[in-house]
Amino acid sequence: MIATEMSKATKRKHVMLEILQDDFAPPAAGQQIVKIVNSRGNNLHQVEAADKSKFLVSMPNKFRKNVWVKRGDFVIVEPIKEGDKVKAEIVRIVTKEHVKLFKKDQVWPKEFDDEDDEVESSDDDLFVNTNRPNVDDSDESDTSSHSDHSDSDALVSSEEERKS
Repeated sequence: MIATEMSKATKRKHVMLEILQDDFAPPAAGQQIVKIVNSRGNNLHQVEAADKSKFLVSMPNKFRKNVWVKRGDFVIVEPIKEGDKVKAEIVRIVTKEHVKLFKKDQVWPKEFDDEDDEVESSDDDLFVNTNRPNVDDSDESDTSSHSDHSDSDALVSSEEERKS
């Protein structure tokens, strides 16, 4: 008897193989390349199309808990009919290899060219730990040499006090 349900590990393996062994085909008719702007929870993501319009897309069941996308990633979506708020469903995750090939084939939206470079070089959206004080590296070397002298002076004076 053949089991109709796949185990989680088997499902993950097949999904990852599908992503890694992609044929790098350009988006089909009706599909478009969009940029993930925000995660709304419950496998919903807000995306921005090349024409700067923003809408919600859903993550299909096969990708859930197997593939993660973050802000700034690109995906290929296909419009769905049955939804007022959710306008499309993610069909494929766009990797760096996809981007290179799509640019070479002139399929990549020109509106995303500049943003792609900015996302990789921008550190503005990185998390800043507010529990740690800000420390300048240039001042640290100067203060450590001064503190070494003051510490040694304090040791000398404390040794003199013990002797007397």
